[in-house]
Amino acid sequence: MFNVQSRLTKEEKRSLSYLVGSKQFSLLYKGSVHGYNANAFHSICNRQGPTVVVGYNGSGYIFGGFTVESYTSCEGYLNDGKAFLFRLKGKNGELGPLKIPVKIANQAVYDHSQNGPNFGDSALIFLSENGAAVATKAGSATYTFSAEDLHGNDQVLSECEVYRVEDVGDMMEKPWRKIEWTPGKRKELMNQIASYKPPLNSVQQVRVLFLGPVGAGKSSFFNSVNSVFRGYVTSQAIAGSDSGSVTLQYRTYQVKNGSNGKPLPITFCDTMGLEEKQGAGLNIEEVGNLLQGHIPDRYQFNPTIAMQSDSLGYVKCPSLKDQIHCAVFVIDGSKVEILPEMLEGKLREIRQKINKLAVPQLVIITKVDAVCPSLEEDFSDVYRSQAVTRQMEVTAERLGIPLSQIVPVKNYCSEIELRDDVDILLLMAVRQMLRLAESYFDNFPFDYTPKIDYYTEE
Repeated sequence: MFNVQSRLTKEEKRSLSYLVGSKQFSLLYKGSVHGYNANAFHSICNRQGPTVVVGYNGSGYIFGGFTVESYTSCEGYLNDGKAFLFRLKGKNGELGPLKIPVKIANQAVYDHSQNGPNFGDSALIFLSENGAAVATKAGSATYTFSAEDLHGNDQVLSECEVYRVEDVGDMMEKPWRKIEWTPGKRKELMNQIASYKPPLNSVQQVRVLFLGPVGAGKSSFFNSVNSVFRGYVTSQAIAGSDSGSVTLQYRTYQVKNGSNGKPLPITFCDTMGLEEKQGAGLNIEEVGNLLQGHIPDRYQFNPTIAMQSDSLGYVKCPSLKDQIHCAVFVIDGSKVEILPEMLEGKLREIRQKINKLAVPQLVIITKVDAVCPSLEEDFSDVYRSQAVTRQMEVTAERLGIPLSQIVPVKNYCSEIELRDDVDILLLMAVRQMLRLAESYFDNFPFDYTPKIDYYTEE
């Protein structure tokens, strides 16, 4: 009857795919074709499974909402911990993606035959009063946002579309990485890490540098690994959330084996978090100094200028044992798809610097329980989760790093007791760091005595 075509551009579909964690969408409903009213919406969109609503206004905003639950005109709330509101694009394309997760899952969506898509306790209603408009409720407890940020306070719709999401939130029949999830495997991994010995006489411990955006979980990862070997949840490195980096100094941390108190053969080197704007967060010109071991423990980072060779405390002749043997990027898995362009550019530039020094790299995806809430019950399903797999693929694409060098983890944040499944993910990440460092050491003879080559830019 109608030639119904999506209004989304190829790039906008790509952004929507990142937000939702799906590769395939089917356009069900289009307001300008089917009519801007609740009856038309429910007659077409009920019992369709996961759906995403996309609204457009004359101010250039593209925004909407997502739910994994089917509309059924049940005259009540849909319980959905995965629901969220979003902005794909702001005025004239000046604002990028924004994701607003649900805060009260059992009020995620109000499904009523007399309403169009109604998110939360009327936080955002599409087809308001059966017209080409939205209604926004200020101060909603279900979704926290400002109308200005979401749609520029322009509540008149120039178009409204609803898509069925074909593959979100599903679990694969079989995991694509085979892992043994047993207490015995946990113990085996701990023993492998504790007994590891670097293959060079001059190096006693592998030094691993952690890099990543503010709030991604660098310090929390160290605390989590430390907890595994201590036998209880503990915290040594300063961790938390703030508008800027919580870590302000360069810190090196050793993990002690709780069974005998001996340090493990690995040192974690924590850095200031990366920020989008220039002159804030870790100065990327500092990366060369960090990799080559010129920066001492407890050095106070300066976001505006890197450490110079004549600076107080500068290590002029670092040995191989003081240099970095593996670089680890720590990325918040729930924010990969909305990583700001400037921040993505910084990460790629840092990768280029690391590549020049031939230092192996690993990416740790944190907060996988936020990516796939069903994992909270059992993290052994992490490699069956389509949502987590998609985020790993997006990370590989955006950072230009092979999927084989990306691992998911769950840091200990709110828990007070250890879990075998969480421990195994953490331990496998540490083991992978040691394996990558091993490949780095292969470039040197057993009795190697380093000749210092200072880092220079081409």
